[in-house]
Formats: sequence, structure tokens, C-alpha cells
Amino acid sequence: MQKLTILSAAVLFALSGGAAMAKVSEADAAKLGTSLTPLGAEMAANADGSIPAWDGGITSAPSGYKKGDHHPNPFAADKVEYTVSKANLEQYKSLLTPGQIKMFELYPDTFKMNVYQTRRSASVPQWVYDATKANATRAEMVQGGNGVIGAAVGIPFPIPQNGLEAIWNHVLRFRGVDIETQRNQAAPAKGGGYTLVELSEQLRFEYSQPDMTPEKLKDANTLALFKQVVTQPARLAGTALLVKETVDQEALPRQAWTYNTGQRRVRKAPNVAFDTPGTVSDGLRTTDDYDMFNGSPSRYNWELVGKKEILIPYNDYKLHSNSVKYDEILTPGHINPELVRWEKHRVWEVKATLKDGMRHIYKTRVFYLDEDSWQVSATDMYDNRDELYRVAFAHGLNYYEVPTHWSTLEVFHDLQSRRYLAIGLDNEGSMYNFDAKLSAADFTPDALRREGVR
Repeated sequence: MQKLTILSAAVLFALSGGAAMAKVSEADAAKLGTSLTPLGAEMAANADGSIPAWDGGITSAPSGYKKGDHHPNPFAADKVEYTVSKANLEQYKSLLTPGQIKMFELYPDTFKMNVYQTRRSASVPQWVYDATKANATRAEMVQGGNGVIGAAVGIPFPIPQNGLEAIWNHVLRFRGVDIETQRNQAAPAKGGGYTLVELSEQLRFEYSQPDMTPEKLKDANTLALFKQVVTQPARLAGTALLVKETVDQEALPRQAWTYNTGQRRVRKAPNVAFDTPGTVSDGLRTTDDYDMFNGSPSRYNWELVGKKEILIPYNDYKLHSNSVKYDEILTPGHINPELVRWEKHRVWEVKATLKDGMRHIYKTRVFYLDEDSWQVSATDMYDNRDELYRVAFAHGLNYYEVPTHWSTLEVFHDLQSRRYLAIGLDNEGSMYNFDAKLSAADFTPDALRREGVR
């Protein structure tokens, strides 16, 4: 693990729960786009060249692609370089997380990791890079770290000084502006059988609007608007959720509403946060597991452990393909390992430890953030006995029509029940619409009621 050389005494104080953090200097910000990528990753290759230098990532779509298509694999010719299995696990342990190692222990005969050439494909539009550089010298956290001010559009802390800044980078990373999705989730039984839950979702990232400024954001205090409606199976159809996520959660916590088809009423839902079970998840994830982590970080102390090289899911175009059926993906114990692409990448390791007096089913969470995109790519969750409880993976790729690096599938493994939840299945459905024309009027309790009774 690399040592963090950027920590000062003030930062060490902040790590233990201090106040707002110092902004980086103009000299440090000048490294963005030179020795560091525009989002703050190391530009250079690693020592042995197994992680290449970043060359801008994917900046255009492959020939023949048109918006609305599933994304063809730009690396289809790549071959498996090696496979990690239970038999050779010791050889590769230094590249694995405790959660990955546990997966080999639980599923020694079926779980494996096909490792491919590392492709640093992550990219975002130039205007997001420009905003990130501006944020670097002005962004700071509110008292206690439960919000961000002085930032808009781009990564707020591209040169993070502590774990809170790093996790806010994940929460505020660019994923587009107005998005509509038709995604599915499934929680297979131990034998592999499953019921597909179909979800219609709309997302409006106010933080990422091209004309957004820190001043506008402070006045509106809206990070994102989210609406989710269950469309299948019939017994759940019409169940709906609306969330208004705030940037300064100290000034105003998350606002949420639910629509229940039985009652035909919209109700305020203050408990849609933290470790409340996720929507129709069979209790296999918490609300703040969605997108690998979301919402207020206030219940944890956050430590920036350092940077390391590990194997993470990346460029998972095969898993995303519309030539693959859900039955091929959803196999007993875990998703089909033949469809998953693993690559070696540098990640930031961030450890969250539950504060004294706070309650959550996860006492400790360890997040592994891809340095090029700030996407949390893997998470290990520990229970109150300090034992591994759950393990999650975000299978990312570059949506090159935007462009943005985002997960195509999130998989949460409950190690105690030996079941898993797969969120984001869209192989047999329509592709994300990143050109949706949404407004705040689409995210009101009345709009939620209309969606629920369709």
C-alpha cells in the first residue's frame, strides 16, 4: 500500500471528526491535467506497466453505434491474461480484498476471476474536467462533513485529504444530467430460481447541470432528484419512491416520499435512509447501499487508508450485452464468472467506522474507489461482531455517448444467507436514456401519485 504523503496536522485532526477542511493550493490544483488526470488520478503507469498511463479514456463511440443501442464492447478482442481460482489464490492475494477472498472460500468450485488487460477507459466531458479544477481550490465540507459547499458539476475534492472528501467524490461524481432507465433486479434463491423485479427510474442531477454554480447550488440545496416505480411483478406494480437528495445535509436532510398501491396514498418517508432495507430487496441491501453508497455520511468516522492496486470489475461490456440473457447471468451463489471482466486498477481505500452512539447494521465498511472515476467498485461490510457480513461489486463501463464511467450492474452478496441481489439488469430491455428532458415538476408528490396509479 502506498503511503499518503498529503496529510497535514490539520487534516489528521479532521480525520478524527473535525470541522470544515482546507482547500488545496493553486500549485496543487495545477497538477490536475499534468501529473494527475483532470479528476485527480495518477496520470502515469504503475511501476511494472501492468496499469498503463491514462491517455484520456474513451472519448468517442465505436463505429456503427447509435444512441439507444446497448454498448458494443470496444475491447472484444482482448483475451484472458490469467484466471484467479481457489487453487492459485495464494499467488494473487495481494491483489484481492478480504471480501473477494471470502467469495473463494464460500464458492471454491464455481467462483473465479478472469483477469484482462487493464484499460483506463474512464472519461467525462471537458466541462466536467474544467469544473473539477475550479472546485479543487474552493470546495469544502460543512461543519461535521455532512455536506459540501463551494463546488458544482465536477469532482469536489480531486486531491482528497481524508476519507470524507473521498466518499463525497463518489457521491458527487458525474453520471450525466437527466436520465431515464428501465432496469431490473433479482435476488436468486440458493438453487438459482428468481423473480425479476422491473423498475422504471428517473434521475435528475441538479449538481451536474452544465450551468450550475456553487451559489445556485447553495440556494437550492438540491443534489439530485430520484423517482422509482415498480412495474413488475403484478403484486408489486405501482409501488413508488421519490427522493430529493440535498448537498448540505446539515441544513436539510434527505426528503423522501413513498406511494403504496394498497393505500393509494403518498406518504412522507423519513426512514428511507441509512440501514432501512432497500426497495423490494429481500433484505439483501440497505438503503444507503444503493449506488454502493449514498446519502448522509454522518453515522461514520471516515479514514483515508491509502491507495493500492487490486482487481476490480471494469469494462464489463460482455456482462452488459443484449446478446446475454438474464438466465445466463443469474447462476446459483453468484453471477456467471465467465461474463465478468476483472482488471488491475489503482483504488483509494476508504474505511468507515460506526461512531459511538450511532446505529447501523454495518459496524465497519471498507470502500475501494476507482481512482479514474471515483466510482466505488467494491465494498466489504462487517457486522457488529467484526465479521464480514456482505460484499458488493459495481461492474462498471464507459457509457461513451455521455461519456461517463458508471456501473451496469451492482451485486450485493450476503455471506450469511449465501444469497445475492443483482441490481441494474437491462440486457433484455431498453438502454439508459441520457437525453431525457426532465424538470423539477417530474419529481413532486403529485407526480409520484400519477406514476403509481398507471
